[in-house]
Amino acid sequence: MLWGYANGIFPMAVSASDPVLHWFDPQQRGILPVGGVHVSRSMRRHLRRCTWHFTLNHDFVSVVEYCAEREETWINATLFSLYEELFELGHAHSLEIWEGDELIGGIFGLTIGGAFFGESMFSRRTNASKTALIIISEHLSACGFTLFDTQYPTEHLQSLGGKAISRAAYRRRLSRAIRISADIEARPLPDLQAVLQASTQTS
Repeated sequence: MLWGYANGIFPMAVSASDPVLHWFDPQQRGILPVGGVHVSRSMRRHLRRCTWHFTLNHDFVSVVEYCAEREETWINATLFSLYEELFELGHAHSLEIWEGDELIGGIFGLTIGGAFFGESMFSRRTNASKTALIIISEHLSACGFTLFDTQYPTEHLQSLGGKAISRAAYRRRLSRAIRISADIEARPLPDLQAVLQASTQTS
């Protein structure tokens, strides 16, 4: 798994019931800014009123489980097991969003050096997954990361400042990023006030 990601490819399953993994190397890769994710006015209003709290690596298994709870998912038992093993090795991480003691959103991904490979996210409240992307982007920036890989570009990610780059451009960025010494646990997660200030400066 780590070799594949370090070389620009990633695995997915056809369905949850299919144990076989297929490796992908798309011509266009999606990336998000590391820090400086675009935050709309409506999202700023939401964050100002928000009473949610956030944790890092507090409930990795639940985040992956919720991400896989869809009618169609590419996370099969093989991948789930590999993600758990990578979490134990310190190469997989989760950001959790809580409303009281209820897990309402989150994102998980893999890290190699200064590269974060976003795998999947889930949301049980409006704007929860978007909030997770904003928080993790600011946190990655604070911890020295330089690449936020989203695999495929989407309209949703483009609304946050994401863009599509060519395979060759992605591999150049990847090659530089994985040589950086970065630690996702080097700093505490940013609070909402810091995120709002950063988004104002970059919008």
